This record gives sequence, C-alpha cells and structure tokens, in this order.
Amino acid sequence: MRVLMFGWELPPHNSGGLGVACYNLAKALSAKNIGVLFVLPRKTAVSAAFPVVFADITIDVVPIASLLSPYLDSAGYEMFLHEEGHGALYGRNLYEEVLRYGREAGRIAKRETFDVIHAHDWLSFPAGVAAKRVSQKPLVVHIHATEFDRTGGACVDQRVYDIERWGMEQADAVIAVSQFTKNIIVERYGIAPEKVSVVHNAIEEGMMFQGDAAFSFPGKSIVLFVGRMTLQKGPDYFVAAAKKVLKEDTNVMFVMAGDGDMYHRVVERAAELGMSDHFVFAGFLRGEALARLYRSADLFVMPSVSEPFGLTALEALQNHAPTLISKQAGVGELLSHCLKVDFWDIHEMAAKILAVVRYKELRQCLSEYGHQEALQCTWEISADRCIDVYHRLGA
Repeated sequence: MRVLMFGWELPPHNSGGLGVACYNLAKALSAKNIGVLFVLPRKTAVSAAFPVVFADITIDVVPIASLLSPYLDSAGYEMFLHEEGHGALYGRNLYEEVLRYGREAGRIAKRETFDVIHAHDWLSFPAGVAAKRVSQKPLVVHIHATEFDRTGGACVDQRVYDIERWGMEQADAVIAVSQFTKNIIVERYGIAPEKVSVVHNAIEEGMMFQGDAAFSFPGKSIVLFVGRMTLQKGPDYFVAAAKKVLKEDTNVMFVMAGDGDMYHRVVERAAELGMSDHFVFAGFLRGEALARLYRSADLFVMPSVSEPFGLTALEALQNHAPTLISKQAGVGELLSHCLKVDFWDIHEMAAKILAVVRYKELRQCLSEYGHQEALQCTWEISADRCIDVYHRLGA
C-alpha cells in the first residue's frame, strides 16, 4: 500500500507537537512496509525514514475556486481569492500559502502512484482535497487540533473553521487524536460520528535521557511547564497557580519552556506578582535538552484550556516526571497514574502541586506507574489503527 501524506512541518523545523506526531506516525507506517510519500509545502532540510517531496512550484491543476466551494459565496473568500498578486511562489500570508499548497498538491498527485491520501490538520486539507479530485483516491483527514482548541472557543477564525469543516466533509474518513477531539468534531462541525475514528498519539522514541538534569536548585522543588505560550496551553493559569503555591511554600521554582504570543505577557505577569526570583524561562527546547529538562522536574504541569491530545505529558512521564494535566486534555484518556484538574481551578491546581512537592511517596508513585503507563503508548499501535482506516476505505 502507498500513502500520499500531506503535512505542514517535520522536525527539526517544527513549532510544536504537530510535526513530531506526523513524523513518528509516518515512520511507524514505513516500518510496517506502508509506502509513505510525505509532502511539505516548502523545501526544508529534513532527514526522514521515508521519502519527502516539496510543493514549491505553483501550477494550477485543480482551480482553487472549485476546491473551496461551497464557501466561495462568503465575501471574505471572494476578496481573498481575488487579491492582486495571488499565485506567487509563496503566499503573502498563511491563508494564501495554504491555498497555494492546495493548488500544487494536484500536480504532485497527478504524477505519483498511491492508494490513499492522508492530510494532517486544516493547513493541509486543501492539498488533500486537490489530490483526491485529481486521483479519485480516498481521502483521510487527521485532526490534531481544531480552531476551538486553538482559540479556547473564543474569537474563532471563520476562514479556518470553514476549511476545517469543508475538509472533513470532503474526506472519506476522519481521524481524531482523542475521543475529546471526536466529540468536538461531531458537536461543532456536524460530522457523522461513524465517519470519525479515534487514533491516539504516542510516545516519541529517543526522548528518554539518562544523564544529569538540566536544572538543580538545592533545597527547592521544580515545577515545570512545557508548551507554546498561547491561550490554548494555559500558561496564565500556571502562573496564577504558582502564586498560590508560593504563599504556602517558597521552596519551589517554576520553570517554563516554550515560546509564543503570550510569552512577554507571562514574563511580565510573573514579575507583577513578585515571583521573578521563583521563575526560569528556558525558551523553546527540543531533543536531549528537553529530555534533560523533564528529568529535572519534581512535577510537570500541563494546564491546557483545550488540548486534543498532549504529547508533552507522555514525554514527561517517559522521563519519570510526575504529571498533572487538565481534564480538558485528550491524553488523559490513556493515563490513570497522573493527577487531573480543571484548567480554570487554580486553587485545586495549587493544592495538587503542593501535595506532590511535599510528599515523596506520592511523587514516586506517580513517577513509577505513570512511566510504565506512558511506555505502553506506542506509534506502532497508532500506525495499525490508521492502516485499519485505510483498509475500510478499500486501500
């Protein structure tokens, strides 16, 4: 079987978990003798266990106007599609680049041989649909996050929502990374539940590090946040909970790794609350540096407002870090040996942080059993479930 797979990014040029998940799923499929041809919108330096091609040339095989119907009636799309200069090698903004990628996908699909198309998240949906129109092969769209997750349900971008819904409607099957995400797809996008299969993400090989920790603060516990500094990831709730923790116990350091549009606001808020001496901002980390950071932590906290899955929780547990996640995270469907709290309940979040840093037995229990649980989440299982979806479509 050959799969034409469309994605937006792959490591090391990834901004978050999407590229990591795409890479590991494609790698696991390749290990099962599934021929994966991975397509990226632009040429980047990647080293993968599967062939990668780049959609760098703009050739209109499938007119973009036909791709986006029935949404072309909206004034926003009409204006966007007829902007002067549309069709340049690279789009002038994200939406234009998504559509350029969609146009070029038709050319790629026309020249390649494959049995099924697999497109990851809305950025690749026009590409997936273009490939389907050219080849008449079945299309699977993979939902790693929805616009409701990225915005916390507020100020949803109608253009993104339209492309997401349209892509799912055009697809022959939809994959969601959790039951949590499937529920959103069914309730917010009107997709039939029988069309949606749940395929959980998994642990990334090579993320466990046995050497020294990245940080050590003698006499102090380390509470860790790893993720994009965006509304979706709840960094402001982490800071608010930290203030309550420090009122009870000043022997705690809070380390935040990541970047994003809320970064400066979070740094400023920690300073406003008089906590600068108890915060370390480590920036965006990957690979061994990130694994060492997990090994430093007495507790990893993922306070996401809406988290379709949450790979960082598995990464933390793989590295023996006790873990506290929000109840709004899909990864919780796989984990019983971690603490859970509503993202907005900073009082309960602070209470559970204090319990972990104060009680060694609790830390050890969460670390040992959570680690064992995380190791059961493999990309081999995820690949098998994707293959089942392909087979149901006749591929």
